[in-house]
Amino acid sequence: MIKRNWVKNVLAIAVLVITGFASSGVAGEKPLKIFILSGQSNMVGHARGHTMATLFNSDGPRDKDLIQLVFRKDAKISKAIFDEQLARAKKVDEINKKIKTMTDATKKAELEGEVKVLTTAHDTYKEDVIASSVVSDRVYISSIADRNIKSGKLSVGFGADGLKIGPEYSFGLSIAEKIDGPILIIKTSWGGKSLHYDFRPPSAPDFKTTRAYADAKASAENALLRYEEAIKDVPANEKKYAADLAAYEEKFKAADDNAKKKLRKPRKPQQPRKPGAFNMDNAGVNYRMMNEKVSEVLGNLEKYHPDYNEKAGYEIAGFVWFQGFNDQFNPEYHGNYAENMKVFIQDVRKEYKVPKMPFIIGVLGTSQTEEKVAQNAVSVAQREAAKAPGFKDNVLAVESYTEYALDSLKVYSGWADHYCHWDTVGSDRAYHYLGSGKFFVRFGDAMADAMVELIRKKK
Repeated sequence: MIKRNWVKNVLAIAVLVITGFASSGVAGEKPLKIFILSGQSNMVGHARGHTMATLFNSDGPRDKDLIQLVFRKDAKISKAIFDEQLARAKKVDEINKKIKTMTDATKKAELEGEVKVLTTAHDTYKEDVIASSVVSDRVYISSIADRNIKSGKLSVGFGADGLKIGPEYSFGLSIAEKIDGPILIIKTSWGGKSLHYDFRPPSAPDFKTTRAYADAKASAENALLRYEEAIKDVPANEKKYAADLAAYEEKFKAADDNAKKKLRKPRKPQQPRKPGAFNMDNAGVNYRMMNEKVSEVLGNLEKYHPDYNEKAGYEIAGFVWFQGFNDQFNPEYHGNYAENMKVFIQDVRKEYKVPKMPFIIGVLGTSQTEEKVAQNAVSVAQREAAKAPGFKDNVLAVESYTEYALDSLKVYSGWADHYCHWDTVGSDRAYHYLGSGKFFVRFGDAMADAMVELIRKKK
């Protein structure tokens, strides 16, 4: 077991004693601990694995612990190698700036050759970082991360594609330090989904009775009416365009060079685009898809974890929720978020027959600062839901803004002008926490700590 800070060791000892540390150490003789992770794009995970190396860009003891958590002892990555890559990346960006202004073809070709060598080394570095990351022998995962659907040992590659991570990676590695026995993560996540509609729990009021449904339907009907009116105008618009074009061409033929510069060719009218059919008659679709995936895995556990023992059985040990971005933009969505979240938790517990299932809410923190997050209606609602009556000691809200990679945020500004530097420390937009491996490793670990706290209180 990797040595971590004192608080984590105390928690680990407490949980190991509670869950039967004195019993046999053979993993197959212990119940399989299952953790369900769900949410939208930041649960999907958009951090390229090589950006985990930004953990070396910190002197904090926690980040040093996390380096040990996610990188093998024989890793081809160190602070010296990371610093060397930063210097290389900055050099690439400097040379590329020079190339843009050069006119001497020979010197330009020489610099382009130098850039090619440096970028090849940059690509090799990224591959080495991912190759140096831990692959767990205890924690397995079955994951839907948008189109990246796969199962196996927990490793880099269960994010949005085979090179990316979400919070599942460090959550699983961290939780494995703290509890005994085999562990399985079931992750179900889809980008761009709301709690109010897409993940709407079955015990919430029928979505068709909400103002949001009425507004969306009226908007779709109005869009169709506008389209039908626009279609009627197409013949007249095309006739006018043909006449304007003919007049322009006549003027162009007769004009001198100066006059031609002032002439403007008429724009061809665009064909009206028919709006799609109203498609908000399937509220809760992702809630149902989540449960379908979980049920499919539960029905075939020996396929998803080699140490599953049917006699020992399994335990749904906790649920982790990380979502909220899409609920920010509609007053009814974020105005009802706290209530929807409470109903979601109750329905999930009912679905899996675990009345006090430990439940972690990842608080939306893309606003980056404490002050701005406190002004975000969804973030406030998530905190409120966690404090609801009946949720004491079995639901926790975990802040994400505190884990933001602020050093990468500085590089993100004007990233297109220093792309190679940016590509070393980040891989996505600010709403995806910069695609920062440092952030997702920190946050997954923080949620694992919170989960262990709830497990301890439950026992």
